[in-house]
Amino acid sequence: MQTCTDGSAVMKDLPSRLRSLLRRQTTLVLSSVDEGGTPHSTPLFFIADEDMRLYWFSSRTSRHSRNCARSPRASVAVFRPTRRWKQIEGLQMEGMVSAVAGRAKRRAITRDYCARFVLDESFAGVIQRSTLYCFTPELMRYLNNQQKLGDRFELRLTTGQS
Repeated sequence: MQTCTDGSAVMKDLPSRLRSLLRRQTTLVLSSVDEGGTPHSTPLFFIADEDMRLYWFSSRTSRHSRNCARSPRASVAVFRPTRRWKQIEGLQMEGMVSAVAGRAKRRAITRDYCARFVLDESFAGVIQRSTLYCFTPELMRYLNNQQKLGDRFELRLTTGQS
């Protein structure tokens, strides 16, 4: 399912560290590219599942949604906010974006999303009008300056995760 490459010792607890980081953070930065090749980055609230897929709600007409519909390959960054360089910890990911079509999946993600974030009742209408998107990572780079500057590990996820 996963392979970890870091050029030295394999970090056996890397998947659990990544899941923990994703559970602790609330905002991702999605990077997509428009038809002219111009990059576009957008911060979005997200939730993650146990397979480290990331989910968010957005309008189909937003720039990043149009970009991902045209070309689903994207990158995502999730990181711990800090003011000290030695405390930088985060993920850089490459993968694919898709709209979630299944009603049962959408209901489950909506329930978990609303439980995670403090959303007033006006947001219910926003969710109903929004598309649920899923980012499926293929490559994850974990950076942790707490260990040492430039400390990074890669986790390659095999296709076939659903």
